[in-house]
Amino acid sequence: MAPQSRAHRLLLAVCGAFALLSLVLVPLTLPLGWDETVYASRFAPYAPATPFSAPRTRGVPFLIAPVATWSDSVVLLRVWLTLLSTTALYLGFRPWLRSLGRPSAAAVAAALYGGLWFVLFYASAAMPNHYTAMGAVGAVGLFLRTRQSPATCAGVFAGLALATLMRPNDGVALGAPLLVAALLVPAWRGWSRVLAVLGGLVVGALPWIVEAYVRFGGLRERLTEASEVQGDLRPLLSFVHHLTVMDGPLLCRPCDSDGIRPLAAEWWLVLPFLVAVGLWSVRGGATDFRATPRRTTDSRATPRPATDFRSCLLAVATALCVALPYLLLVPYAAPRFLAPTHALLAPAVALGLLALGDSALASRRQYVATAALGLALLGHLSVQLPLAHSNANIQAGARGDWARVAEVLHAHGVGAESGAETGARKAPPCVLRGNTSVIPVAYATGCAPGSPGDPRRPTALVLRDAEPPHWARTWPRHRVPGTYAPGWVVHVRP
Repeated sequence: MAPQSRAHRLLLAVCGAFALLSLVLVPLTLPLGWDETVYASRFAPYAPATPFSAPRTRGVPFLIAPVATWSDSVVLLRVWLTLLSTTALYLGFRPWLRSLGRPSAAAVAAALYGGLWFVLFYASAAMPNHYTAMGAVGAVGLFLRTRQSPATCAGVFAGLALATLMRPNDGVALGAPLLVAALLVPAWRGWSRVLAVLGGLVVGALPWIVEAYVRFGGLRERLTEASEVQGDLRPLLSFVHHLTVMDGPLLCRPCDSDGIRPLAAEWWLVLPFLVAVGLWSVRGGATDFRATPRRTTDSRATPRPATDFRSCLLAVATALCVALPYLLLVPYAAPRFLAPTHALLAPAVALGLLALGDSALASRRQYVATAALGLALLGHLSVQLPLAHSNANIQAGARGDWARVAEVLHAHGVGAESGAETGARKAPPCVLRGNTSVIPVAYATGCAPGSPGDPRRPTALVLRDAEPPHWARTWPRHRVPGTYAPGWVVHVRP
């Protein structure tokens, strides 16, 4: 069997294992998270709609529309998203079967990226980052093809359009180095690449730009409001924050109270080493291949070390461009923010891991070296898989609190099935305010979330470990029993 065929089957097996692991580690019954409720509430079955702030895009609502337009089943939505995320994993790494001289590296790269706990956790989630990552890695893999056929250019265009539709900032950071490469590097110079990159960026960003003028008064106004919502984007160093969230939580804002657990940060520790080994193996491999042609795991593959080095170098440079804004501008951290970076680094990491495997097989103490490498991989999985499961359990408990609060509110007449019809939706009969989780609690209750400057009088206050304002101190007070996190109290307007 040809090496590419074997590698393709291996990639399919990796994608199947990814889907299976995500279903085992993260239950399909996991309630929708905060961001997911915002995206899902764009559709009538999930009414009332929650506020859609300036940083958000219409990419995720587009992904979930085939299910969310007619059903509010969380299980059905998560099954659909698992199928989508698995397909995206396959399409993202498939171009690398031909973009590297060693086809098996594509499957190894998909396994390394897909085995990270936060990638497994978000496999069934209505969140944009995995699709941004797959659009990015797929576009770069096709961009590297020597012959840019119409189908290849269409793939580059589609990958960049998907990445930009999901996260416009990531799309711009991804497209910039590709444009520079298409204009300045002789091996990639050509108008077909330039037009594919520019076209993908424009088409992906167009809905966000149009909405900026329709809802926010222009691009500058939307960018300013988006910066305020995200805590005022400014020059800073948040690299340590991203280290602290490598074992969770899903989002730390602020991150000052979180610590770094060395065991959970093992991927960050080995990642630079494996990238360096991967680049070194294809950089130094040119002389080796010329001097002593030898059979490798992909023995019939044509060795292309110089091409592989340029390919990996561009992918690494693109990965850094996508990561830098999060490391230098955003004052909070979440593991999913760097999903595109991990995906783009994965091909170089895979080549580094395969090079270490070759060295182990060629060493005098072959069994010892092979066993050491196997134990290292086993240790990596023993860290990542439990993290996916434990974070799923934490989220199940935390999100369950929103439903428990909603039950107490319903028991006291808040969130009744009443309200004036507004198109296909019902206008929410109640307004909630509070000091935490107002949006997801309002979503679970069937109310509209209020804000401090909201002129509407709140129907109830939802507070945790806090006293009500002076104007609500006489409102009836009701504790929420059996919560995952203690201290929930609701105050219902008499």
